Order: sequence, then structure tokens, then C-alpha cells
Amino acid sequence: MGLVAALAASLIGFGPAQAGQKQPWKDTRVPLVVDAYELNVIDWQKLLTDKRIAGFIHKASDGLPESYTCTGQHAGDTFAHCKTMWRKYAVSKELYQTRRLVARGAGLLWGAYHLARPGNPIDQAHHFLDYAEPDEKDLMVLDIEDLGSKFMSLEDAEIFVRHIKARTGRYPILYTNHSVARYIAALRKDYPLLSRLPIWYARYKPDIASVFPMGGWPNYFLWQFSSATNCSKRRCPYRVPGTLTDIDVNVAGVDLDELKRIWAKGELLPSDTPEPTLMAEATIPYEPF
Repeated sequence: MGLVAALAASLIGFGPAQAGQKQPWKDTRVPLVVDAYELNVIDWQKLLTDKRIAGFIHKASDGLPESYTCTGQHAGDTFAHCKTMWRKYAVSKELYQTRRLVARGAGLLWGAYHLARPGNPIDQAHHFLDYAEPDEKDLMVLDIEDLGSKFMSLEDAEIFVRHIKARTGRYPILYTNHSVARYIAALRKDYPLLSRLPIWYARYKPDIASVFPMGGWPNYFLWQFSSATNCSKRRCPYRVPGTLTDIDVNVAGVDLDELKRIWAKGELLPSDTPEPTLMAEATIPYEPF
């Protein structure tokens, strides 16, 4: 069964996770995935007692790489600030590598995401792969938080996706919220790659039955249903042991066996139009940022 068949089957009733099922995370048969970044506190010994957690996705890169020399343009507004940013970058990368070892050692599926920012998308693709160092078992994710100026444009995101495919032979999945997903779905002819990436959908509601199918997405690959937005000490959709209320929790759109099988496939969802031709990396013009 292919990726789209698996997601479509879950939509019509195959397996426990269905887009039309209210609060599917309450079904103990449905696998869960945790995602985190460097500031999330994690007690791994406690987290691993929750046998429903099948995977862990960690933030890898954020926009363009930090400048080690702190000369020319850099994120720091002063030389001292730039050096502080570099040290933070180095520590976060070491933490990423450590958590990957722990998660893999515990048998969890592993994934990495790139937070897409303004700036050259080719350099960002290289930065992500150099940082995350994904192998053929790892899920890769492009994170587009919003359509505003603080994040990568959808046109640049198409270029980013092409470069990930060119270097790895696989596509990432797309993480985004409802407004961005709806926009891409409505303009899917303008975004032939983004609209066909399996979607990791962020929406903090108990039911999203009215959302899918949406555009070319028959169902979600993952649904981020819990975060600091809707989780507090008093009430939380799902509490992961060994974490605080700021941890993100996701429910899969397929059962555990299928999730393991398709996790790192890196395939596009089918379309009525042919797959976009991937240009060789050297033929894509470089535009300084």
C-alpha cells in the first residue's frame, strides 16, 4: 500500500486514526509522535514509559546558518551578540545529536525539521542537511509557520523542496497550520510540490472532520493536536510523562505498522498533473540574500 493509499484508507475507516474521528488520540491503538526544540525539558527515562509514543521529531536548523566569524552580515546586532548566537547554535546542535542517539537507541522513529525563514532557500536546504545529517530512516520536515514576512515564501519553499530531493532522493513532508494549508490547497497549481507533500497539520481543536480531504490531501500524515497553546497544568489534551506543558504532541493518520513503513519514504502524493521536473542543482540560479 502506497502513502496516499494508506492516508486515504485511514480517512474512510481503515485503521484507528481517522480524520473524522473526534479526539483520535484517546484511542490507545493510535500511535503518537512527540516533537521538540532545544528549550523543551525532557526526562527521557519517564518519557519512554509511554509506549504509545512511536516517534520523535526534533528541530534541526533555523533559517540560514549562523556566522562563526561574525564579519559582514550576521544575525547578531553586535559582535558580542553574534558570538552568543554562535555558541547557542553549537550547543543546540550537540543537544540535537544527543537526543537522536537516545531516541534511536530506544527504538523510536526519528525526524528533523527546518524552520523556514527569509533568505536564500538553496543555502537553507544545505544548512538543514548539514545540520540534521538525515539517513534513509529519518523523516525530513519543512516547517512553514505563516505566510508573513518572518518566514520563507512559498515560492522559495518550492526551491527548498527541490534541493532536498536533489541531494537525498527523497522529499520532506510539510508542517503548517490551517490557514497556510488552505492557501496552498486553493492554489495547488501554483505550488505543485508543496501541495503534494504529505501534511503535518497543526490545529488545536478536538475535531477536524470538516477539514479533510483538502486540496490534494486525503488526510493528515500527522496532526499536532497539543502544544503550549492548549495545554496547561489544569487541562491538557494529552500529557507526555517527563515533559512540561510546552511539549508538542501529534497523532498519526495511520496505524503503527503503516507509520513505520511510510515514515521516511519521502514520496509525493499523486496528482492529475505530471511530477515537476527537478532541475540539476547547478542550473538553479543563485541569488545572494
